Amino acid sequence: MNRMHGIIFAYEQRGELRELTERRTAASMPFGGRYRAVDFALSNLLNAGVTDVGMVLHGRYQSMLDHVGSGKVWDMSRKRGGLHLLPPFNYLHEWGVTPFRGKMEALAGVRDYLNEIRQDYVVLMEGDLVSNLPLADILEQHIRTHADITAVCGDDSFATENGTYFEKDPDGRIREVLFNMHQPRGYRSLDVFVMSTDLLRSLVDECQARDQYSFRRDVLQAKQDLLHLQSYTFSGFAAQIRSVQEYYDRSMQLLDKQIREDLFTSDRPIRAKGADKASTYIGPDGVCLNSLVAEGCRIEGTVVNSILFPGVTVEKGAKVEDCILFRGTTVREEARLSHVITDKHVELLPGRTMVGHTAYPIVIAKGSVI
Repeated sequence: MNRMHGIIFAYEQRGELRELTERRTAASMPFGGRYRAVDFALSNLLNAGVTDVGMVLHGRYQSMLDHVGSGKVWDMSRKRGGLHLLPPFNYLHEWGVTPFRGKMEALAGVRDYLNEIRQDYVVLMEGDLVSNLPLADILEQHIRTHADITAVCGDDSFATENGTYFEKDPDGRIREVLFNMHQPRGYRSLDVFVMSTDLLRSLVDECQARDQYSFRRDVLQAKQDLLHLQSYTFSGFAAQIRSVQEYYDRSMQLLDKQIREDLFTSDRPIRAKGADKASTYIGPDGVCLNSLVAEGCRIEGTVVNSILFPGVTVEKGAKVEDCILFRGTTVREEARLSHVITDKHVELLPGRTMVGHTAYPIVIAKGSVI
């Protein structure tokens, strides 16, 4: 599908992820045992035949650079086109450097790049959306309905904090754009939008001239009566990594086989950077029940209802239950973890106990020794 160009927003703005985004953006968050959130956006584009992609970066982007590299994993390392990492943009004021305020300001910062887009259509995507979208079908509907903007929305009941919602007519046309609601209603936006490249350029220029920066307020909501806004309702799994609680809840849903089959469908495979680890070892006394375990782990204790990333060690007598352990975490002998998220290279010393709750999982920062 060389008619569409992809733009991924991998910026720094998720304050609700606390320790998990101290050194990374939400788009480079580990997810599902061996993936990063951005792997899904890149794979969605590749599966639809899109190989020209611009990734808008901002603060704390070193983790993202290390992960995506040249884009070879997603077949986007090319002499012409391919993956372009767009440099950070900031605005200097008397109080120092401030982050951008919204998508339109971000796009205005890379306006020259927009001029170089060769394709007729462009899809805007968030790098922290974990989903397996049929982008080819979405573009076909966009063209067929003669829409100005097609917005992808989910039909599940999972409410996103500070999210955008759509009220729509039976034919799918969006009649009202809502956000910052105390009680969300309508269909939840997945922050994926398809439009013509010419329309995107004109909207960016108009918003820049008026010092407008918000896509959902200054474009979707302000122009909902002027533009033909069409919806595409996606019924599959779709997680937006916006808070620790949402990250934990959505991650633990992957322990359901049906949800895994929906997210990791063979028709649209999700590509990820290899961990270069040996196979996981489970000792004679080791127990592993209903868990996702990546390669390179060593389990000699008990692991139940948990997600382990590569290189995790659970020593003899240790117990890990309802937890998410990032790469290189070590749980020493007789230690116990329950409802805990550990960042990379955390060490829990022998006999230590940390117990969170389903409604409030504990987060341990990268490199901590407890």
